[in-house]
Amino acid sequence: MSLRMARVVPAGLMAVFGLAALAAAGPRQDDLAARRARLMERLGPDTVAVVWSAPPRVYSLDVDYEYRQDSHLLYLTGIAQPDTILVLVPGAKTTREVLFVREANALREHREGHTLTRAEVTEQSGVRTVYHTGEFEAFLTALFNRQAYGRRRGEVTDDFDALFDAVSGGRARLALPFGPRPAPSAPLSAPYEFAAKVRDRFLGVGFVDSFPLIADLRQVKTPFEQAILTRSGAISSDAHKAGMKAARPGRFEYEVEAAIEQVYLANGAMNPGYPSIVGSGPNATILHYGASSRQMQAGEILLVDAAGSFDGYTVDITRSYPISGTYSEAQKDIYRLVLEAQEAGMRAARVGNTTADVEKAAREVVKAGLLKLGLITDATGDQYRTWYTHGICHWIGMDVHDVGDYARPLAAGMAFVVEPGLYIRPQALDELPDSPENRAFKAAVAPAVQKYAQIGIRIEDSFLLTETGLTSLSASVPRTIEEIERFMKAR
Repeated sequence: MSLRMARVVPAGLMAVFGLAALAAAGPRQDDLAARRARLMERLGPDTVAVVWSAPPRVYSLDVDYEYRQDSHLLYLTGIAQPDTILVLVPGAKTTREVLFVREANALREHREGHTLTRAEVTEQSGVRTVYHTGEFEAFLTALFNRQAYGRRRGEVTDDFDALFDAVSGGRARLALPFGPRPAPSAPLSAPYEFAAKVRDRFLGVGFVDSFPLIADLRQVKTPFEQAILTRSGAISSDAHKAGMKAARPGRFEYEVEAAIEQVYLANGAMNPGYPSIVGSGPNATILHYGASSRQMQAGEILLVDAAGSFDGYTVDITRSYPISGTYSEAQKDIYRLVLEAQEAGMRAARVGNTTADVEKAAREVVKAGLLKLGLITDATGDQYRTWYTHGICHWIGMDVHDVGDYARPLAAGMAFVVEPGLYIRPQALDELPDSPENRAFKAAVAPAVQKYAQIGIRIEDSFLLTETGLTSLSASVPRTIEEIERFMKAR
C-alpha cells in the first residue's frame, strides 16, 4: 500500500448555507438518508446502533497513510474524516440519527487541513443532530439510563420513550459492527472491546451484529450508487487504454502503471481502488504481483489488473495483452479459452442464479479446453486447478472485494466481476505431491506445458446486473484478440 493508496476525498462539498434543514437536501443526502432508514427498519425500535470511523494507520514512524474511511460509515454518512461516530436510534420520534465529529483545532488544521464544522457535516450527510466526538459516551450512557442527553433539569421529552421502555423491560439492544468472530486468543477489534466494556456497565442490554445487516444493504446498489460506479468504471477503462498505449518492449512495468494512475488523478479518482498489478512475462502468472519493476520484453504478455476509486467506489478490470502488439499462436490458444470461459460465466450471470452458477459455467469450459490443449489428462477431477487457481466472481462497490452473501440469488442492482484466468507456471507441477498418478500426469502434460510456459492470461470485467441482463462497466476497454491487436497497432 502506498501513501496515496489510502486517500479518500470527501465528495460533493458545497458552500455552507447555515440552515441545517436546507443544507441536508440533495440527491446524495436523500440517498444516504434512505440507507440509514433501511438499516433502522431492520434494527427495530428497541435497538441503538453505533458505527465508528476507521482509525488512522501509521505508515512510517510519525507519518500516517493517507486516510481511508471505514466503508460502513462512509456508506451511511458520506463523511470521510476520522474521529466520527454515527448513532442510530430507530425508536426515537425525532432524534433518530446523531453524528459525533471532531472539534475544530487550529494547530491540527494547520498540519492536516480543514475539519468539517457541524453545519458542513449536516450538509454532507443529511444528519441534522451533530455533536462533538467527546460527547459520545455521555450521550449513549444517558440513553441507557433512560435520560435524554442535553436536556435541562425538569425538561420533559417523549422522544426516546420507546427505547426507554425497552431498557426498563430488559429488551434493549446495542448493535455494533462486529464482523467475523475472532479466535479466542486473537486480539479484539474495537467493537468487541467496546462491547466488553458496555456489558459490565449497561446491565441487561443485549448485542446485535450490525455488520451483516449493513453488508446486506450494500450488496444491492441504489440508482445513485450505480451512477457513481458507472463513472468510476469509465475512468478506470480510460486508464487501462492509457496503459495499453504506454506498453512497449524495453519499457518498465512501472511506466505502464504511471500512465494508468495519471488518468485516475486527472479525472478525480484520487487513489487506486486497490494496488495495481502490472506483470510482464513470468510476472503475469503471479496473482498479486506488485513490484512493477521488470523491464518488458518483446513477445511477452503484460497482465494489468487496475482500477481507480472514484467518490468511494471502485470497479475491477484486468486485461492481458501482447507487449509487441500481436499475440503468438500459443498465447492465442490460452486467451481464447479464458475468453470463452468468461463469456460462459457472463451468460450464467442472470437474475435468480447465484455466483456458484457463474463459477460452474466457466469451470466446465476451462476443463474441456485444458483437456483439448493437453494441459490436463482428466476433465472430471481437479487437475484443472493446477492452472486455474482462483474463483472468478466477487462483489464490487466501496471495496474492490465488496461485502455480500455469495449464497444470495443474483438480483438487479448487484455489482460484481467475472474474471477467469489461466497461469501456466511450470513450477506448479513441482508443487504437486509425489505419487504415481501425479508422475504420470506430469509426464503426459510436459509437452503442452513447455509450449505454453509462463503465459498468464486473466480477463476481468465489472458488471451491474439489471432485470434484463448484464451491463458492462468496462466495455470500452478492448477485450477480444482482434480488438486488442487493432488497438495496439494504432498506438
